Amino acid sequence: MNGKKGSSFAINIPPEEPVGAGAGAKLKLPEAENGGIFSALKGWIWRVWQFGREDINRITFSLKVGLAVLLVSLLILFRAPYDVFGTSIIWSILTVAIMFEYTVGATFNRGFNRALGSLLAGILAIAVAQIALCSGRVAEPIIIGISIFLIGAITSFMKQWPSLVPYEYGFRVILFTYCLIIISGYRMGNPIRTSMDRLYSIAIGGFVAVFVNVMVFPIWAGEQLHKELVNNFHSVADSLEECVKKYLDDDGLDHPEFAKTVMDEFPDEPAYKKCKSTLNSSAKLESLALAAKWEPPHGRFRHFFYPWSEYVKVGAVLRYCAYEVMALHGVLHSEIQAPYNLRVTFQTEIHEATTEAADLLRSLGKDINNMKRSLKTVLLNRVHTSAERLQRAIDLHSYLLTPNFDPSDNQSKQPSKLSHANSGIPSDLSSTQLLDLLDTADSTTTSQGTMSGTIALGQPVESYHEMMRKQSRRMYSWPSREVDAYEEEGGGGSGDFVPRMKALESTAALSLATFTSLLIEFVARLDHLVEAVDNLSKLAKFKHV
Repeated sequence: MNGKKGSSFAINIPPEEPVGAGAGAKLKLPEAENGGIFSALKGWIWRVWQFGREDINRITFSLKVGLAVLLVSLLILFRAPYDVFGTSIIWSILTVAIMFEYTVGATFNRGFNRALGSLLAGILAIAVAQIALCSGRVAEPIIIGISIFLIGAITSFMKQWPSLVPYEYGFRVILFTYCLIIISGYRMGNPIRTSMDRLYSIAIGGFVAVFVNVMVFPIWAGEQLHKELVNNFHSVADSLEECVKKYLDDDGLDHPEFAKTVMDEFPDEPAYKKCKSTLNSSAKLESLALAAKWEPPHGRFRHFFYPWSEYVKVGAVLRYCAYEVMALHGVLHSEIQAPYNLRVTFQTEIHEATTEAADLLRSLGKDINNMKRSLKTVLLNRVHTSAERLQRAIDLHSYLLTPNFDPSDNQSKQPSKLSHANSGIPSDLSSTQLLDLLDTADSTTTSQGTMSGTIALGQPVESYHEMMRKQSRRMYSWPSREVDAYEEEGGGGSGDFVPRMKALESTAALSLATFTSLLIEFVARLDHLVEAVDNLSKLAKFKHV
């Protein structure tokens, strides 16, 4: 509009919004927020439901605690018991909250520490309070203060003593009960009456906690320890079979890059996580065994002085076996792997040793679960036989695990041909087919002199040794790389390349040697496991079958 030719202005006018559009948009935001809150609440409820379904005893324990607290609270809600005990009855609720444990044995243990600590604290508080009253008004607070300091220092030191560590809670009870009784008695002027009222309240709370825990769906620590140990046997057996199966079936085609593989995160190996939890079960087994010692005869454990400590010993031996399984998983997920055709060579022996060992583990777990004692001589002999067969196969084919291919050495030609021929065929190949394959290799070697001098399409034909050298590079490289890449890195010279290729071959072959050695070591440790289970069955008086 300024008069210049070709010039123009464009004015963009926004479309008119319908009436109420802005208000409608504002009304939709709270709906979206409510939907997000509802979905989050629904997800949280689902997780809580799944957590409760994993172990129904969690819900049972929670309901039992609520019932025990309710029963003690009735002493305050009703007028008659409150007039008798007064405000000291609140100690009953405190006792239930502190004493009530997941298992019956742990509750008995806490109750013993609570009762003994409260009794000693009450006696000390009464004695010191009487001495302080007789010393006069001036010396009374000084004596009480010094006694609190001494009790705090002595109990804190004694609970660190190695043999007194299980009673650490009792020393803590002595400290805070003594301090509360003697301080309140000093202000109220009647320490003996104060001590007796609180001891009565603690006794009521302890009785209610023990009564509810034993009479209402009891959760026995002995049963929990028994089931935990049996589950550990099956976890180790499943993890062993899972690891070996993946090792023998993995042909390396879909192998992930090692840099992208995070250790201990293998979603396709559920048994691996169970075996890992077995390694971390030491503290759980010891705490369950300690709690089970406080439980009276119950269920299948009907005789006194049941050898719960033997369960801990068997669990310790089983963990030593689980260490070997975890080491096998480490070889399975290592960056350097043996060629697939080399693993197939020992497939039958490895699979047999694994199956026999897993069967022995499950049989031991089944005997403990059924509380029966049976001789494992036959199963143990079968395991030893399979391990010896695997060791013999390794000895007979040791040249496959120590490749030493050198074209310039005439003495090493036959082992090299046999190594490459045997690594590319299945382990069940007959001797006739193997001889035919060797004859073919010999004829190829005989004719390589003629082939090396011929020219096809203007290019010299590669010799037999050159082809085998490149095939060796492809076979033993990890990860797989083309031959041209090696030629570029080596600069075309073979002087520096040959030692590197031999190192690669040896390292890849040693991966298989490590795996088989760990498997044989696992079988050797089963002897100690069978002995530990046998000692448990004798002391626990399992039925002999």
